[in-house]
Amino acid sequence: MRLGLSSPLQHSTPEQWAERMAELGTGTVVFPVDCTATDAVIGAYERAARANGLTIAEVGVWRNTLAADPAEREKQIAYAAEQLMLADAIGARCCVNVVGTPCGPRWDGGYRGNFSEEVWQQAVEMIREVIDRAQPKTTKYTIEPMPWMIPTGPEEYCKLLQDVDREAFGVHLDVVNMITSPQRYFFNDAFLRECFEKLGGRVCSCHIKDVHLAKEFTFRLEEVACGKGALDLELYAELATREDPDMPMIIEHLHNDEEYLESLAYVKKRLGSYIR
Repeated sequence: MRLGLSSPLQHSTPEQWAERMAELGTGTVVFPVDCTATDAVIGAYERAARANGLTIAEVGVWRNTLAADPAEREKQIAYAAEQLMLADAIGARCCVNVVGTPCGPRWDGGYRGNFSEEVWQQAVEMIREVIDRAQPKTTKYTIEPMPWMIPTGPEEYCKLLQDVDREAFGVHLDVVNMITSPQRYFFNDAFLRECFEKLGGRVCSCHIKDVHLAKEFTFRLEEVACGKGALDLELYAELATREDPDMPMIIEHLHNDEEYLESLAYVKKRLGSYIR
């Protein structure tokens, strides 16, 4: 596996960014600029990453490509396609988004309608459209699983792969986002194996974090930094490395550089034998 951070950390130049990432012992990066940057800026970050031996794991979208308003939806689909074209041009492993929702004000929010057949078909058509517009040669378009919008588990992801039916559609694996029940929490080792058994061969990139069961009622799960929860991190690293020795494992959702550096040091110490 290759460890990376979702944050670019504080930096002044592309060269400083890449050199620091390499010095910290990361082997992969999330690309820190988007398609609205100039070609010169994009090229400088790409060259700096390559010069320091860093693979480019992900280009993010993080927009509502299922927005209820047609004009807004078209705007965000166009942005997603441009991000996918950028990802392909710089040799990123994947371009990633969540599926989005037309069902409420929060673009990544949980709503009953997220699980309707209508939204499923809209998602299938949207993913096809993003891929067909961008026509990537090597990079995959991926959807990050979510607890309250499709796909919520490996079986749903398999069905989504089948329904989209595009070679350029791959898997972004965030196991913690799919741990939504006592069974998946307490037996997360079995769930990890299920994810890689069912999605193996299609996984492009992974997020690595942890999950903790709160003491208060009712069943309340909290996303936490690696080592502060119950996830079998060794098994996660083992399965990801077996899937691909260069599998990106991205630490995310921390609050500042200090927390990222603390988590990075912890993961390197605990999982060092798996890290390239």
